[in-house]
Amino acid sequence: MRVPRLYTSQSLSPNAEVLLVDDAAHYVSKVLRLRPDDSLKLFNGDDGEFSARIIAIDKKSVAALLDERLEAGADPSLAIHLGLGLSRGERMDYAIQKATEAGVSSITPLLTERCEVKLKGDRIDNRKSHWERVAISACEQSGRCVVPTIESPLTLPEWLSLPRISTNFVLDHRGEQGLAAVEKPEAVTFLIGPEGGLSEEEVMQAKEHHFNLVRIGPRVLRTETAPIVAISLAQHLWGDY
Repeated sequence: MRVPRLYTSQSLSPNAEVLLVDDAAHYVSKVLRLRPDDSLKLFNGDDGEFSARIIAIDKKSVAALLDERLEAGADPSLAIHLGLGLSRGERMDYAIQKATEAGVSSITPLLTERCEVKLKGDRIDNRKSHWERVAISACEQSGRCVVPTIESPLTLPEWLSLPRISTNFVLDHRGEQGLAAVEKPEAVTFLIGPEGGLSEEEVMQAKEHHFNLVRIGPRVLRTETAPIVAISLAQHLWGDY
């Protein structure tokens, strides 16, 4: 039986006791139906991953005793950053979930000309918190310990103006060059448009900020599919695939 993995924001160290509450406690006791002496794995993104044993369960909390630190082998060796045009509900969730599984390091939702989603005020914070939970869940499933950073949404000009040391690509099926022709980079940044794609002006803006136009095959990919294919290719060419 596979030992469940759970993310916690608490500090982790050998022989420490961790108290899981709220959603984590409900998931352990009500969904997984674990009991005292059952095993868990806990990680927090900073201290690594630890084996743990449940020592007590009540209505609102689960106490676990940490054992040894485990060897982490699922975190990506290549830093991959993703600027992704904001899309609707499930499509954005899917892109974040699968990009996390594929090995992305950070994701910035982008407000572009053809975005159909409008976020203001509290909705921005609520969506960001939701996306962070999606990424955490994907880490729990995939074996990753370090959760990718989900940045607050930015306009495309704001994001393009940020300093970066990566090799930068804007995905466009009209591009002439593929990723295989590129020498191994230190880090990678991908720009991918929303459901309606990037406008000609936005592609030009990206090129002015040293983004290289690349294509991934002859087919037009959906906004939630393109990140998975791009990250997977980058991992295959220069990462840990």
